[in-house]
Amino acid sequence: MRTYGQYCGIAKALDTIGDRWTLLIVRELLALGPCRHTDLRKGLPGIASNLLVDRLRELEQAGLIHREAAPPPVATTLFSLTERGRALEPVLQELSRWGVPLLREPGSNDTFRTHWLDMPARALTDHRPDEPAIALQLHADGNEDLVIEVKDGSVHTHAGRVDHPTASLTGPPHLLAATLLGELDPSAAVQQGLRLSGDHEAITRILPR
Repeated sequence: MRTYGQYCGIAKALDTIGDRWTLLIVRELLALGPCRHTDLRKGLPGIASNLLVDRLRELEQAGLIHREAAPPPVATTLFSLTERGRALEPVLQELSRWGVPLLREPGSNDTFRTHWLDMPARALTDHRPDEPAIALQLHADGNEDLVIEVKDGSVHTHAGRVDHPTASLTGPPHLLAATLLGELDPSAAVQQGLRLSGDHEAITRILPR
């Protein structure tokens, strides 16, 4: 493993998590929970299979992830974060916030997965905690769905769908991201192509103010 050889917490941290793809692997495991190798490949377009194997081994050696054999019918190896690995969530949240201005104009060759909005969604605030629970369904064109559940002052996310969402937002990634991050008013996003159904007012419950 490469090292900066410096007696400094930042340098030591980067020795462990500073290599390319490493923090994105942590992002996937935070968003999706235990994953198979194939799940991680799907969420990390562009990574070579052998490089993913190397990064997983390094993370395991550093005590950030562990692997376990899942019983049938899965019958494969699952990778998940240890407590030490989950402790990186605030780091990724801050990186996500810092990167918000960089999302205003998507690159023409940028890939996208809806669950990549998981991290900024977790940082949202329930502004009306006394109101009944709601579930918001996000769908980026050509991608899987992400559910944002809001209840009792807490915001939780998970990949997948719910049967009867309070509101649904569907559209291109940049409009979903801009709306969720408070960069674009929902009504303006609709004018630009975002499709919004259900209780429009429910969405404002978590949007940045």
